[in-house]
Amino acid sequence: MKKNLIAIVALLATPFVAAQNAGRTVLSYVDKAGHLEIVTNDGRYLIQPYSGKIIETTFIPNGETFNSESHAVVLQPAPLKTKLKVTPGKLEYTAADMLVSITRSPFQISYAYKGKPLISEKNGYAKKDGAELLDFNLDASEALYGAGARALGMNRRGNRLPLYNKAHYGYEERSQQMNFAMPLVFSSRMYGIHFDNAPIGYLDLDSKHENVLAYETISGRKTYQVIAGDSWEDLVGNYTSLTGRQPLPPRWTFGNFASRFGYHSEAEARSILDKFQAEQIPVDAIIFDLYWFGKDIKGTMGNLEFDQDNFPQPQKMIADFAARGVKTVLITEPFILTTSGKWQEAVQKNILATDKSGQPFTYDFYFGNTGLIDIFNPPAQDWFWNIYKDLKRQGVAGWWGDLGEPEVHPAALQHKTGSADQLHNVYGHNWAKLIADGYRKEFPNERPFILMRSGYSGSQRYGMIPWSGDVNRTWGGLRSQPEIALQMGLQGMAYMHSDLGGFAGANLDDELYTRWLQYGVFQPVFRPHAQEEVASEPVLREPKTRALAKAAIELRYRLLPYNYTLAFENNQRGLPFMRPLFYAEPHNEKLFAVADSYLWGNDFLVYPVLQAGAQQASVYFPAKNNWVDFYSGQKYQGGSTQTLALAGDHIPVFVRAGAFIPMSKPVRNTGEYSAKEFDLHYYHDAAVGRGQGQLYDDDGATAQAYEQGAASLLQFGSVWKNNTLSISLQARDGKAYRAQNRKVSLIVHNVAARPQQVLLQGKPLEFSWDADRHALTIPVSWGKRTGLRLQVKLPA
Repeated sequence: MKKNLIAIVALLATPFVAAQNAGRTVLSYVDKAGHLEIVTNDGRYLIQPYSGKIIETTFIPNGETFNSESHAVVLQPAPLKTKLKVTPGKLEYTAADMLVSITRSPFQISYAYKGKPLISEKNGYAKKDGAELLDFNLDASEALYGAGARALGMNRRGNRLPLYNKAHYGYEERSQQMNFAMPLVFSSRMYGIHFDNAPIGYLDLDSKHENVLAYETISGRKTYQVIAGDSWEDLVGNYTSLTGRQPLPPRWTFGNFASRFGYHSEAEARSILDKFQAEQIPVDAIIFDLYWFGKDIKGTMGNLEFDQDNFPQPQKMIADFAARGVKTVLITEPFILTTSGKWQEAVQKNILATDKSGQPFTYDFYFGNTGLIDIFNPPAQDWFWNIYKDLKRQGVAGWWGDLGEPEVHPAALQHKTGSADQLHNVYGHNWAKLIADGYRKEFPNERPFILMRSGYSGSQRYGMIPWSGDVNRTWGGLRSQPEIALQMGLQGMAYMHSDLGGFAGANLDDELYTRWLQYGVFQPVFRPHAQEEVASEPVLREPKTRALAKAAIELRYRLLPYNYTLAFENNQRGLPFMRPLFYAEPHNEKLFAVADSYLWGNDFLVYPVLQAGAQQASVYFPAKNNWVDFYSGQKYQGGSTQTLALAGDHIPVFVRAGAFIPMSKPVRNTGEYSAKEFDLHYYHDAAVGRGQGQLYDDDGATAQAYEQGAASLLQFGSVWKNNTLSISLQARDGKAYRAQNRKVSLIVHNVAARPQQVLLQGKPLEFSWDADRHALTIPVSWGKRTGLRLQVKLPA
């Protein structure tokens, strides 16, 4: 084995290395346009660059044909100039900064980026105990992330994980198998590897501690993509360019939801919304669980029509809610019970998955005896979409797809395009696709809201908004949530969030509920939801808890322009909302396993309170910037660790020095929000010479508004020089965007002395300065299609 490979695969025993791939050799190769084909004694390799940072490798064993269908990849290979260097013992295939090295005999393939080794196949392809395997060498020290939604600790190395989407009811701090089992691994060494194959299997992240990563599957493609990046932003951006970016959801997605399991009647739903109004707590949507189509939990799933006894006038109810600025969201499931009102129709129209004889496959699960909609069968897709279309015409604004793993999916069941085990992991993925495609075809100007519990690599491109399942209503349940959301954000599913307050169990714990909602302000979707024995809605909690919850919700709405801008950045660049601290310090090994604090966008540092009765927190402040306490204004040095006292009315939150934070005026729902008038906070620090920020604005509803030019990007800049702070405001309006005059209240923090003068466009401007808060407030009238420059002259 060549010496440089031994260096890459440090700590592997020499005899073991020498023996690997001994029976595999290169027989021939062809450098074709766009890819390299290598013939080995046991099959063929196809190596194809997608970009200068993504290489795809497929192995086709002898006797098999190439299957080009990918459920995950949408990127088309870019036309790249490639180079093949041939020596007697080696092939080197270069595409931009990616290098694939192939040793002829014994066969070995390895990958490098900008001269830095990434990963190499170990034995390559093999069969063992009925499974097909691809294995790889790991560095002894690298941390591993990915494999979907799990609660394992941030560094997932050391686990062998099933690739089978499965609900875990009542989980807490540890769960090896949950609703998203994605065949994707990221490394702290700044690369990713995505196994592009849907059938079930396992992902072994060095469980035997032999420095081996292994992918195991029952069948299908032996295709994987190696993805490189220069930073975590770049790496995850490259992965989402490969599998698709998340479209912007409707703006009301970032409001507060009224939700529980569940509202039994129209009268109950109206009563809850009346309480929100009476308590003056903002709310944007109400979610109906399964009682909208049946009086009982069991026996009614599949009715998919409003129960006329408890919901006698659903269209009027929905219209009345809409008039109050509240959207209606309905749960749907893919199961049609034999006792449901749609069973005979489903059988007659052949929309159900079958047994091998072609008859509807029926089986028992918790909710009753059932069949399963065959989401892979075009007539079934049309039938299901027509259900959604009819409900949408009644005014329904969003969809909750539950049990979409599917929750019970017998291996003997057959779909139109394959068996249950071949398609299990992409069932929810294709369910979301059905709704997204329906909107694109019939409601092309609207953004769908698609809340779903299960998906696959690339599900983000269909607008899927995932949540973390039926978490226990305990502190242990809360502690696992930041990790799950951070991991899924790395994997493209940036909207991963939890049932705020916890879902499972009748546990009345006001401190837990409060801390969970305070954390929820800084997660992608703010949606309290739980079993109804203990209320999930803040309006039904005792007065102190209700007041604390209200304060959290009001802050959530104040942050709407910042959060909506994060959604835009996710849509354009694949940036997650919640980011691990190693985004800020990618080479700091101490941060590789940290999940108890995180970055919210680029400019907030958040430390959730995850322990009952906690009185203090040890907070690490990422280097390269100072940080400012969002509530007190206290400044902390980057790179330091501080022990801080905790307050009951908020969790620790800090702002990056030099950041611009746009905030909304108080509103009752997102429909009242307007970027015509907002507060713009700037966190001044003499150590920051230049700062920048932005605010994205559109109508909050039109699909692809930015691409159509129906949006504006407000850009903010700062320069600190010679005791003068210069702040610029510039609007980049799209051609179809209606330009607006704006009123901006500019608040500059950390101004220790009263300014000598404030100038706008060179002319003196009135201002106020708060000596206690060290805050400068400047009212600014910003005319449309104009750029502004302010200068704040401070004493020497």
